[in-house]
Amino acid sequence: MIKDFNYYAPTRVVFGRNSEEQLAGLVKAYGGTKVLIHYGGGSARRSGLLDKVSRLLDDAGIGHVELGGVVPNPLLSLVYDGIDLCRREGVDFILAVGGGSVIDSAKAIGYGAGYEGDVWDFWEGRAVPQACLPIGVVLTIPAAGSEMSSSCVITRDEGLVKRGINSDLCRARFAIMNPERTFTLPPYQTAAGCTDIMMHTMERYFSKYDEMTLTDALSEALLRTVKDCAPVVLSHPDDYRSRAQIMWAGSLSHNDLTECGTEKDFATHKLEHELSALYGVTHGAGLAALWGSWARYVMPRHVSRFVQFAVNVMGVANDYAHPEETALRGIEAIEDFFSRIGMPTNIPALIGRQATADEIALMVTKCSRGGKMPIGAMETLGTADMDAIYNMANS
Repeated sequence: MIKDFNYYAPTRVVFGRNSEEQLAGLVKAYGGTKVLIHYGGGSARRSGLLDKVSRLLDDAGIGHVELGGVVPNPLLSLVYDGIDLCRREGVDFILAVGGGSVIDSAKAIGYGAGYEGDVWDFWEGRAVPQACLPIGVVLTIPAAGSEMSSSCVITRDEGLVKRGINSDLCRARFAIMNPERTFTLPPYQTAAGCTDIMMHTMERYFSKYDEMTLTDALSEALLRTVKDCAPVVLSHPDDYRSRAQIMWAGSLSHNDLTECGTEKDFATHKLEHELSALYGVTHGAGLAALWGSWARYVMPRHVSRFVQFAVNVMGVANDYAHPEETALRGIEAIEDFFSRIGMPTNIPALIGRQATADEIALMVTKCSRGGKMPIGAMETLGTADMDAIYNMANS
């Protein structure tokens, strides 16, 4: 089957060395006159990037204010602060300087700046976004793909509820990508980012719609490229060629290109959201800890898809007489890859202990919205399935 699709990717990409020099012209082109510069921790300041961004805006006569403090799994409390700041200062453009957490926080602020109610209404389903302040991105961490996606994931501080929404309104107007800005990323963050990039593609590749061979070929090439480049940059952090491949792959993995003609599953992502909300772990690492268990759980009903992945992506020899063995070797091969780049492949390796029965029950309850919402598209998973996968990953 091939699923009908409507592909929309409006973000302008400015890619390469010194690409941030074009920042002021881009902000002006998209109507920015008063900019909120949104960022995370001290690395953007220490690297000199924030000072450069401020100087470029100043030289162009563009007013700006700053709001830092974004953390991994960005928090609703800082979003509220950003909304208040935008309203108070008359901000008409938000510039996210960082990775996916910063970009998602910027998107949420953009949604809330012109909304009269509580911005969390959108994540609770009580309202649908009708507008968003324009967003621009200076990308420093290739991972989440939020610089070209319609997705925005936020964690409510109270109860650590992590949820995502999608709307084309929040798509970035432009994304500035200089691979040199990723040279100083710590190895763990680099590895987790590569894992997230691969998972965004795999969550679309493993689909009940399996006849769009061109999209499959694009996905397989992207996965092989990241798999080949990740060890290179871990050994040689300033390898521009490999950093560039990874940075571009991060955008292509989540701008819906690898979903054309297929259907995204994202069960592993939704399961992981509860892990990172509860334990504060890095999202990519959480995905690596869960994916093998999800794969083993669903594989017996989708053997041919897993065989294709094993052969075309992981380079496993096809045992035509025993397709399930080939499929399992593919799952084992990517788990071996995750381990080699320093990622965990189960929950104890992720959090340093086994999750308790109560913690698993809580994650199942939150993931299923109290048992009311199944997850997955390749295979629909209910609460019993979620519980089984968490427990498989907990061993």
